Amino acid sequence: MQVSNLNEVKIYSLSCGKSLPEWLSDRKKRALQKKDVDVRRRIELIQDFEMPTVCTTMQVSKDGQYILATGTYKPRVRCYDTYQLSLKFERCLDSEVVTFEILSDDYSKIVFLHNDRYIEFHSQSGFYYKTRIPKFGRDFSYHYPSCDLYFVGASSEVYRLNLEQGRYLNPLQTDAAENNVCDINSMHGLFATGTIEGRVECWDPRARSRVGLLDCALNSVTVDSEVSSLPTISALRFSGALTMAVGTSTGQVLLYDLRSSKPLLVKDHQYGLPIKSIHFQDALDLILSADSRIIKMWNKNSGKIFTSLEPEHDLNDVCLYPGSGMLLTANEAPKMGIYYVPVLGPAPRWCSFLDSLTEELEENPESTVYDDYKFVTKKDLENLGLMHLIGSPFLRAYMHGFFMDIRLYHKVKLMVNPFAYEEYRKDKIRQKIEETRAQRVQLKKLPKVNKELALKLMEEEEEKQKSTWKRKAKSLPNILTDDRFKVMFENPDFQVDEESEEFRLLNPLVSKISEKRKKKLRLLEQQELREKEEEEEPEGRPSDSESSDSSEDEKDWVAEVRKQRRLLQQEEKVRRQEQCREDQQAVLKPQFYEIKAGEEFRSFRESASKQKLMNKTLEDRLKLEAKNGTLGVADTTVGSKQLTFTLKKSEQQKKQQEAEKLHRLERRQLRRSAGHLRSRPRRGRRFF
Repeated sequence: MQVSNLNEVKIYSLSCGKSLPEWLSDRKKRALQKKDVDVRRRIELIQDFEMPTVCTTMQVSKDGQYILATGTYKPRVRCYDTYQLSLKFERCLDSEVVTFEILSDDYSKIVFLHNDRYIEFHSQSGFYYKTRIPKFGRDFSYHYPSCDLYFVGASSEVYRLNLEQGRYLNPLQTDAAENNVCDINSMHGLFATGTIEGRVECWDPRARSRVGLLDCALNSVTVDSEVSSLPTISALRFSGALTMAVGTSTGQVLLYDLRSSKPLLVKDHQYGLPIKSIHFQDALDLILSADSRIIKMWNKNSGKIFTSLEPEHDLNDVCLYPGSGMLLTANEAPKMGIYYVPVLGPAPRWCSFLDSLTEELEENPESTVYDDYKFVTKKDLENLGLMHLIGSPFLRAYMHGFFMDIRLYHKVKLMVNPFAYEEYRKDKIRQKIEETRAQRVQLKKLPKVNKELALKLMEEEEEKQKSTWKRKAKSLPNILTDDRFKVMFENPDFQVDEESEEFRLLNPLVSKISEKRKKKLRLLEQQELREKEEEEEPEGRPSDSESSDSSEDEKDWVAEVRKQRRLLQQEEKVRRQEQCREDQQAVLKPQFYEIKAGEEFRSFRESASKQKLMNKTLEDRLKLEAKNGTLGVADTTVGSKQLTFTLKKSEQQKKQQEAEKLHRLERRQLRRSAGHLRSRPRRGRRFF
């Protein structure tokens, strides 16, 4: 059992403990329980309380005796009997479950919403009936007075299925493109649905008309929150007759009074993850809101955090056992979470021994996955000389490595490296020496890049420490110690170019101010060289020069700027003259042009005329084409103009047409001569 303490609220993790590998047989597990004290003391509250891969949703029946959970893979539902502390039954399904609802007090009537648009009804004996909705569903609620199931999903319509008549009723038409979640108030039957536009629409099931609209997306944006996308509604829950909590996809929880369109309170999870579930704890006036990373418990009147719980794996669903302080979580892991918070309430009656047990427990450190086994890679085995054990019972293959017994690992490591203690002793001595050296007067160690800037920052830091009025002010972070700016003193690309035009214009007096700093920099570099030669750290620090007078007259500064600008203009003039001389000395070379593929080069004149034609207006081009005979203009019967364009044939096309014409004439003459020969009577000899 693992204990965590936040804000003096103890949370006991009942599902956390020493886990045994799956490949161990039942016989070996029983043997481990006899030998190992930690395995024997492990708390297994409900036997086989896990899924093969992932658990998606979880609910407790109204009588509190049964816990139902759905998971994958393969898609299935498991029912646990809390009175027997074991698995009651397991049923495999055809597809994954989006959500489900228990309609009866026990497990005898269950409705499942699948991700392939099917709705499946189960009775106490098993599968009962199956139907389908027109669009993919995301959530549903059951209205007990009218026996109606309300389904919302990837559609603007809310589908209604009446279980008494056994048929679909007319759907409710919302203004949203899609609906994500829905809930029905158990006190007065108000139906609410959350849309992807960040609105909540409230409907009266008796009149089948909309009675209210809340714009939660606009109200969820506060001064401190940073929203990068449109907040959609991801969770919805009623409490009592007038209270409603809404969760958004950007990590905010809005608490509403149904009599007002403005939220009473906006609580931000600060993670930017969608809110997955919301629960009310009426005994302490708390709200339990959960995203995929954390479960936060906070006061619904003030918004002050009560405590929080951050599981090891991502959360899919959270279920609060009614009337107790037990939390059940569906995680992205085979093991389902069980947490007990004594402040929220007593333990359920089927595990009342937890109250006396938790009083005696002390805080324990978090255990590893497999305490008796060590994970090693192939490279580790090669270093230890255990490659010959691959394939033997001493190594169990797992992912990219192997599991081996921790005792065998320690023995082999001691045999391979017998001088490990000597290395450990030398490291400890080296650490002690470094600690004593740190107490001496340290020499300023300058970086390789931007040494002058680093020296300037060091001097400014010393001046801040010396001055009394700046010491009282709020201390700002130093650039030299900030990790965000360390690349500026390591990468040569960030070196300040003092010869550039920008630097000379913006910093005209830097050369005067930094003369003494450069002198000091040379002294520091000489001391670093002496340190490398002597391989010892000097006891003293070079005395600082007199502080430079950084205050200058504004007139001097303006004159220096003008001087720098004149120098830059002269340099630019000399550069232009040199460029002109180089251009005059350059030998003119012929220029070659490449013709694009598929184009025929005729002459430069034709291309020039074509360019001139393209520069002309549409009216001039039409007149020119009409003059050349390639354009015909005619009036239609309706009074509009009709333009007929005739493509101008090239010389090659004309030659090809003439050749085809000659070829057709030759063939015609050949056919005529052949027909003339066939029409003549044949002269032949007769044989009797």
